[in-house]
Amino acid sequence: MLSGWRYRLESVAGVALLTVIAVTVANSAVVHGLLGRLPVVGRLAADAPMGTELLFEIATTVVVVTAAFVPLYKPRPRRILDTVALAQKRVMVAMFALAAVGYFDYTYRLPRTTLIAITPALLVLLPAWFVWIRRRPSTETDRVIVVGDDPAEIERLAGDVDLPLLGYLCPTSSFDSIAGSGEPRAVATAVADGGAQIRGLDRLGGLSRIEDVLVEYDVDTAVLAFEHTDRAEFFGALDACYEHGVAAKVHREHSDRVLTGDDDVGTLVDVDVEPWDVQDHILKRGFDVAFSLSGLLVLSPVIAGIAAAIKLEDGGPILYSQERTAVFGETFEVYKFRSMIENAEELSGVKISDEDEGEVDPRVTRVGRVLRQTHLDEIPQLWSVLRGNMSVVGPRPERPELDTDIQTGVIDWRKRWFVKPGLTGVAQVHDVTGAEPDKKLRYDLQYVKRQSFSYDLKLIVRQIWKVLADVVEAVR
Repeated sequence: MLSGWRYRLESVAGVALLTVIAVTVANSAVVHGLLGRLPVVGRLAADAPMGTELLFEIATTVVVVTAAFVPLYKPRPRRILDTVALAQKRVMVAMFALAAVGYFDYTYRLPRTTLIAITPALLVLLPAWFVWIRRRPSTETDRVIVVGDDPAEIERLAGDVDLPLLGYLCPTSSFDSIAGSGEPRAVATAVADGGAQIRGLDRLGGLSRIEDVLVEYDVDTAVLAFEHTDRAEFFGALDACYEHGVAAKVHREHSDRVLTGDDDVGTLVDVDVEPWDVQDHILKRGFDVAFSLSGLLVLSPVIAGIAAAIKLEDGGPILYSQERTAVFGETFEVYKFRSMIENAEELSGVKISDEDEGEVDPRVTRVGRVLRQTHLDEIPQLWSVLRGNMSVVGPRPERPELDTDIQTGVIDWRKRWFVKPGLTGVAQVHDVTGAEPDKKLRYDLQYVKRQSFSYDLKLIVRQIWKVLADVVEAVR
């Protein structure tokens, strides 16, 4: 990735040049002829501006568009999808600004034909430009840091990195614990003025500063040197790398095929923190939106009937919300139709329902028992899918309290967090619940490894068939 003044210069020049090209082409006779055939804008495209008028249009558009893109001129690591979305937002800001300028001052008005022609062009060209300079190979050395919680592990992995290192991140407490053990190691030196050296590297701060450091130093790669890769700190570092488009590497001893590619070689291997490619990601999100919207509309009569049944049974609330664990351990609110007595968890605490273990849960109401048997209590989660907190297919999200309990007894449970949670998944179509965490984890990791849009469709078909069978069984 380009950095510093070179990135700023090329990004500004690219925006200006592409804008000039877009306005020039938009005012060509060919484009005006095509626009003239459209009934909506035909009367606006009679004559193409020439000479001074065209130069004035180009200058006005370039000034407004380049000004609108100021937030993107600072070199900062971003994911491709974030770069595209942000660039498209700046294009729309620029177009609204140009329209507003013409509305308040006719002297600087840009013809509507020009706006109509350049808007779709810039929505494609400018995001593509910023993605290209972001991904463009650079002759400059990659900017690499080491992030970890164990100074000894940091020292070991720093020696395996072939590229020059900018520094490392590590909690102060890690140095204190080693120094207190009496171990005579160079890495056990006291931390003075916020930093201590390991292999001549400066300490850039603690783990809480990882996002600031990634942005401030324009980091390309982070080497993760954690003693335990199943702890929240490790996933927090991965989350920061994921959000800022930074490549992550781990030692092969700490890798797993869930986390890394099959073709990795050497001591350090790449972590695949974004297993979906751009096309699949867009396709999956588009399907999630279409599925959730369609489901909410088609099932609206069913939703009304369920709401009435719950209210008539005991007069309590129709919905209840729970906090669930999402990607990389973050949490979100999920809604379901209430299937238990009111305040059930306040009375008995948070626990896996007895029904998940094949027994009868006395907290479940009569209406709730039918809802659970037919899976209709899950309908409100379509709203979570529409909002983007969940997907149609993925590991079922658990309560944070239950996640904590399960993690103490199941190794690698956190690896489920590498994908967005879903309404259904491999474990659900096999009738496996949180009551069997080892078996559920095996199915969830199977999805993490095999995930694809076609695989999602197969699971959805199986789940729909299963729900229909359960509905028929409940009616009988």
